[in-house]
Amino acid sequence: MNLEEVKVLYGRPLLDLVFEAAQVHRAHHAANEMQMCTLLSIKTGGCVEDCKYCSQSIHNKTALEKETLLKTDEVLAQARKAKDAGSTRFCMGAAWRDVKDGRGFDRVLEMVKGVSGMGMEACCTLGMLTEDQAVKLKEAGLTAYNHNLDTSESFYDKVITTRTYAERLDTIANVAKAGISLCCGGILGMGESQEDRIALLHTLSNLDPQPESVPINMLVPVAGTPLEKAEALDIFEWIRCIAVARILMPKAMVRLSAGRLTISKEAQALAFLAGANAIFTGEKLLTTPNPESDEDFNLLETLGLKPRPPYKDEKQKEAA
Repeated sequence: MNLEEVKVLYGRPLLDLVFEAAQVHRAHHAANEMQMCTLLSIKTGGCVEDCKYCSQSIHNKTALEKETLLKTDEVLAQARKAKDAGSTRFCMGAAWRDVKDGRGFDRVLEMVKGVSGMGMEACCTLGMLTEDQAVKLKEAGLTAYNHNLDTSESFYDKVITTRTYAERLDTIANVAKAGISLCCGGILGMGESQEDRIALLHTLSNLDPQPESVPINMLVPVAGTPLEKAEALDIFEWIRCIAVARILMPKAMVRLSAGRLTISKEAQALAFLAGANAIFTGEKLLTTPNPESDEDFNLLETLGLKPRPPYKDEKQKEAA
């Protein structure tokens, strides 16, 4: 769809939009499955980027303490714990502006091999990435790479000035060239306009190939960041974005990410109806609180949802 068509879709009555999104979802996915993911910060704090929402930026005066890159066995122990708790995708995040070749990156490659060797899908978010680095991650067994666009191109420099929108798109292109699935979404509630949310969804849906997963983050205001007093986004606007994302990207996993702890079970259920079919489970998302695993599984049981098996798409392709 072009931008004007996305704008018209976004402006439809909410319940009509949710109804259509539910139909699109059921045409492309098992309606009773939920992908369970766990995100671990493998290197926390000290990031030179100036993202106005982030507790890990050196430009923001937060209480977060800088930590060094975790050892491989520590990460793999957390991956086993996540697998035992029901997660099928394990995501590793490092607070780097970009990946530097050397011992740190070599250790990440070991982590990816270890996670993949457990039968879990392995995902990383490490900042900007060269094509050669993407190929090495692919060879190590990486399933997906997360690199969010965060917001629209026109609003981007209101949130981040230390890297450009074009640089984000370059990394996304490098991931695609390496044959790694792209995990790419945005953050809602940073003071952006409705037009910015529409533009973000338009850009995401026009990536080639489209993202395999689309995280929809709700801003979690962190004390000491410029956005600590940001006004909370209306929950129905969040639902609207999820429904539009599902319609525009029918094959993608639409993931409820940061901010879910403050969203009611009823609103989450409506989001699932609107096409969200993946959640992060575990105590934290990098550095922000997240619902406990037991709460998540109780909610899924109440709604009649079950965890999606790992590598489901790949196994279906092999069987065809």
